[in-house]
Amino acid sequence: MRIGWTYAFIDRPRPDFGAACDFWTAVTDTRLSELRREHDEFVTLLPEGADACVKVQAVGSGSGGAHIDFCVDDVAEFASAAVRLGADVVADLGSLVVLRSPGGQLFCADPWRGQSSRPGVVRGSRLDQVCLDVPFSAYEGEVAFWSALLDGWESLPGSLPEFHVVKPPPGLPVRLLLQRLGGEGPASAHLDLACADVTATRAHHERLGAAFVAGFSGWTVMRDPSGGTYCLTTRDPVTGGVRGQGMSA
Repeated sequence: MRIGWTYAFIDRPRPDFGAACDFWTAVTDTRLSELRREHDEFVTLLPEGADACVKVQAVGSGSGGAHIDFCVDDVAEFASAAVRLGADVVADLGSLVVLRSPGGQLFCADPWRGQSSRPGVVRGSRLDQVCLDVPFSAYEGEVAFWSALLDGWESLPGSLPEFHVVKPPPGLPVRLLLQRLGGEGPASAHLDLACADVTATRAHHERLGAAFVAGFSGWTVMRDPSGGTYCLTTRDPVTGGVRGQGMSA
């Protein structure tokens, strides 16, 4: 069961959809595709000379967040494997299946259409990771679920005990980081960018309307103009690997 491509999805409430599109196209040096679906709720961020790996979705309820899409050879087979491992089907639209992991994380399976060209680094950074913020009691189960589902991906502990990385084979543009939260609550997710220079990337993002939230050793929490939080990490934007201590591999 081949996973041929991955997408990071930015989910924002309808009133914040336009602000999210404006900010993230500037951050990733992309342009917007035509709006799609019945309510114009989907748009793809199109890079120059490469295949897209980021999309924005307007959601009808909740505060939004992020999720990951897996483009696979056989959508039904992938969905069935996820269900056998404990996931639930939220919506089966034939060519697209929306699923929920045992810990409550939404994700999607859709057909692989030959995407293979990963976008490059933009101004010293690359949006390359969806971080799943996992409630404490669900963490071990989520690590086991994603490690088993993503056959051929490397599953390894992070450099801090609350992190676990599930890293795709070379060439796929988006990987997973699981972060164990200190307490309980609903599952959520956010985006991470690997940065050659976090300080410079932060300054650029602030000029685009983002706001600083908190700083830690290895990552900086930001809020984009649409209200969504995301992180700037000290990982190498070319390799995705750790360049310093305090951040997962």
